Amino acid sequence: MLEFLRGRDVLVAGWGVSGRSLIEPLRDIGAHPVVTDGGAKALAEAAELGLEVAPCADLENTDLSRFALVITSPGWRPDSPVLVSAVTEGIPVWGDVEFAWWVDQARIYGPARKWLVITGTNGKTTTTQMTHSILRAAGIASVACGNIGLPILDALRRNPGPQVLAVELSSFQLHWAPSVRPEAGVVLNVAEDHLDWHGGLDAYAAAKARALYGRVGVVGLDDAVAAALARKSKARRTVGFRIGVPADGELGVVDGKLLDRAFTKAAILAEVGDISPPGPAGVADALAAAALTRAIDVAPQFVREGLVEHKVGPHRAAFVRELAGVNFIDDSKATNPHAARSSILAHPQVVWVAGGQLKGAHVEDLIEEVADRLVGAVLIGSDAPVIASALARHAPDVPVIEVWAGDDALMDESVRMDKADAVMAQAVRAAAGMANRGDTVLLAPAAASLDMFADYTHRGRSFADAVHTLEDGDIGRQL
Repeated sequence: MLEFLRGRDVLVAGWGVSGRSLIEPLRDIGAHPVVTDGGAKALAEAAELGLEVAPCADLENTDLSRFALVITSPGWRPDSPVLVSAVTEGIPVWGDVEFAWWVDQARIYGPARKWLVITGTNGKTTTTQMTHSILRAAGIASVACGNIGLPILDALRRNPGPQVLAVELSSFQLHWAPSVRPEAGVVLNVAEDHLDWHGGLDAYAAAKARALYGRVGVVGLDDAVAAALARKSKARRTVGFRIGVPADGELGVVDGKLLDRAFTKAAILAEVGDISPPGPAGVADALAAAALTRAIDVAPQFVREGLVEHKVGPHRAAFVRELAGVNFIDDSKATNPHAARSSILAHPQVVWVAGGQLKGAHVEDLIEEVADRLVGAVLIGSDAPVIASALARHAPDVPVIEVWAGDDALMDESVRMDKADAVMAQAVRAAAGMANRGDTVLLAPAAASLDMFADYTHRGRSFADAVHTLEDGDIGRQL
C-alpha cells in the first residue's frame, strides 16, 4: 500500500506534534518529506532539522503535482487552501492517523497491532486511560496513544512494541482517517462541539461514527445521538452500554455492580465504588473501557483489577482540597456544556466556576437541568455574559458573580497570562465566599480556555493554586 511513496515527495501539512511524528516513518519507507506550515517559527524549526520547507502561501497557487501524498495535521480544516488545491489536482490527502494505520498494516515496525479506538465529545481521555489500565492488568503489552498525547506513529516505533493500542481519536482525526478498522471502537457520546470545524452536528457525528467500522462497535446508550449511531454502525457486531440494567447484548449496572451481558451470559466486572472518577460519567467511561477490552477476550477479573488501579488524571474531576467542609474540584477539562453537565450532576450542591469560549455551544439546556444543584455561580471569560443571561432565565434564584480580566488582558501574551491567574484567584475567592459546609466548589467551565489561558491545563493549575491560598475564614463569608 505504501510502495507508491518510495522515492517520492510527501507534503507534511502542519508542523505540530503529529507533523513531527511523520518524518522518520516517511524516511523509513523511502519517501522525501516536505513541511508546510503557516507559521514562520514552525518552518524555521523544521529547516533547522534539515527538512525541506515551503510556506503555505507559496503553495496555495502552485502546481502540487510533485507530491505523491499530502498528510495533514488533524486541526487543518478540509477547506484549507493547500488541501483544497491537492484534492482538486487529484492528490490524496490523509491524516496522520490514516498514515499510521497503513504503516501498521504494512508491518513496517513489526506485526500489525490491535487497535481499540475511543472517541466521543467527553470522556475520551479517561476511557483511554482506563482501557490501558485494564490491558496492563491483563499482562498485555499496550500503550495509550493518539489524541491523548503520544502520536500513534511514535507508539508503533517503540521497541519492544505494543500488542494493543488504546487509541484516543478526536473528530478531526477520524475525519481524516477513513480506512481505520479497529478491533473494537467506541463512541461514548455526541454533543455540540467543534461545529464550526465540521459545519454542523450531523457531520460531527458522522466523523465520530468512523470508530464503528471495525470488528466490534460500542455505543453509549444513555446518549441519544450516540445510541442512534448503533443503527448506522458498520461494525461486524455492535453492543451498547448504559448506566442502568443491561439487556442482552449490553453492559450496565445492577445493584452497584458493573455487569457484562454482551460478551457472556452475565459477568460481574467491578463495583461502582471502585471507579475513579466517581459519579455517572466515570461509571459510563468504565463500562466503555470494559466493553473494548472484553471485545478482545480480557477476563473479567482483569477488568476489575484495571479499573481499581486506575486513578483520574489531572484536571478531570480531580479533588484539589477540602476546607471547612467544602470540597474543591478541578474539572478544567470540561470544555463544553455536555462535559460540565456530567461534572455538576456528580455533586448535590455546587458553587459553579464557569466561562470561557463557548464555541457556539448552547448552555440553556444545561442550566435548566442542573439549576436545583447550584448554590452559586462565578463566571469568567469572554462568554461569561452569555452564561449569566442563561442563569438569569433558568435559575433566577442562583447568585451570580462575574469576574472580568479587562480589555488590556488580550493585548500582550505575558500580561494576558498574569491577568488570567489574577482573575482565577479572584473567582476562587468569590466562590469560596458563596460556599458553605457540604458544598462543592467546582471548576467545570463548559467552555474552552484560550480566551484567557494557555490551555485547559493552565486553567486547572491556576484554579488549584488559588484554592491552596484560601483559609478557613474565606469559606461562607458572603452568606
